[in-house]
Amino acid sequence: MLLRHARSLLYLPASNMRAIAKARTLPCDMVMLDLEDAVPNDRKEEALANAIEAVGEGFGRSLTAIRINVEGTPWHGPEMVAIKRSAADYVVLPKVECVRQVKDVFSVCQKPVIAMIETAVGVLAASSIASAEGTSGIFLGTNDLRQDLGIPPSAGREGLSFAMQSVLLSARAHKVAVFDGVFNRLDDEAGFEAECAAGHALGFDGKTLIHPSQVQVANQVFGPDPQAVADARRLIEAATGGAERFEGRMIESMHVEEARTLIARAEAVGA
Repeated sequence: MLLRHARSLLYLPASNMRAIAKARTLPCDMVMLDLEDAVPNDRKEEALANAIEAVGEGFGRSLTAIRINVEGTPWHGPEMVAIKRSAADYVVLPKVECVRQVKDVFSVCQKPVIAMIETAVGVLAASSIASAEGTSGIFLGTNDLRQDLGIPPSAGREGLSFAMQSVLLSARAHKVAVFDGVFNRLDDEAGFEAECAAGHALGFDGKTLIHPSQVQVANQVFGPDPQAVADARRLIEAATGGAERFEGRMIESMHVEEARTLIARAEAVGA
């Protein structure tokens, strides 16, 4: 599966072996083993060993990633060296604010980097980060970004609108995948589905998740609608080139390419 086809990207504490085992039964498109915020300092080395072992065993069809600790911490360097020798598909780098951070990690790990943009500085540098050698995707870290911008935890996402659109524009301009931030209220299923729908409408490829119960909804919302896929197949079959009428609307080559992209995504996720 290509990164841009991923709908559900689940964070798991790499210190929690039970959660890692459960992840092998889940239909998430990416499993991300976290060495950073979810792991206490006295368990960092244990978590790294768990993560390397887990990605070596694999997670079926799911892509794998390991989120490392930020530069300047005692774990950052050893984690990069270990990940280079691992079977992880990607390395997730938190709190990215400049191109150098991506280049440094990519040069050591030799793995595609997913850059997390979690600060105002990161948002303003999003275009250069997206264009950096080694950057394959961007995660919007909405929790940390809210804090950095001074947005109250109880507020909606209106205050994040400019940042979200800026990061999306940067990712699309440089043709890298881009994913919406996590949703914290685990008991608010309706709120989660609404936020997924809003993120999908903005243009995000998928959503980062913090609980297995969120996987199915993310897959449904960000996955291709069966009727839309059927329409896309009919459009491709009917198109002859140039502007023309199709089922009551005008189409051209742009719409054919759009239909092919939708079909490719559907086939990648088995929809």
